Amino acid sequence: MNLDYPPGATPLDPDEAAGLIPSHIANHAQLNEWEMVNIIEGERWAFGRRHRNLLGNEFVCALHKRMFGKTWRWAGKFRTTEKNIGVDPLCIQSALHDLCEDVKTQLEFKSYPLDEIAARFSHRLVAIHPFANGNGRLSRTMADLLLAQHGAPRFTWGAGNLLADGEVRQRYLAALRAADAKDYGPLLAFVRS
Repeated sequence: MNLDYPPGATPLDPDEAAGLIPSHIANHAQLNEWEMVNIIEGERWAFGRRHRNLLGNEFVCALHKRMFGKTWRWAGKFRTTEKNIGVDPLCIQSALHDLCEDVKTQLEFKSYPLDEIAARFSHRLVAIHPFANGNGRLSRTMADLLLAQHGAPRFTWGAGNLLADGEVRQRYLAALRAADAKDYGPLLAFVRS
């Protein structure tokens, strides 16, 4: 399989790539297409019901498995390898737990407006990078679920293709880099653009 990663994507190591379930996939475009079908099924499950423990490690793993379980054998399991982004694999469970607890507290005390809580949640989830693949798509779905469960509309996420290298993806990556530097303004503008 020839995986041509767009800028900002996290490459898989050979063992992770060997976890691909469908044998007909030969390139990144086919992989994206296959994953999209799986992601739509996962989102249908996620948005089709109310979840009691949305902010918990178990739910995050279950959603990842629903979104990528027909694509990757390791879907829903925390990564075990170092990446160009993310916490040490041994720290994933505790970092994710801390994030979820922080968001619960932010919601309870209305520390920020709901949009900002959801955008910050997505940003931190990507920064933790709990899985070998699909972290951006998972984090955006988690943010949208958080919004939906609080009666708010989902984010538009720049209303474009975030997988292909282009203007929308570049704006998204720039907004994430600004958030890395504690400037959330560009990300807050992007999520509703």
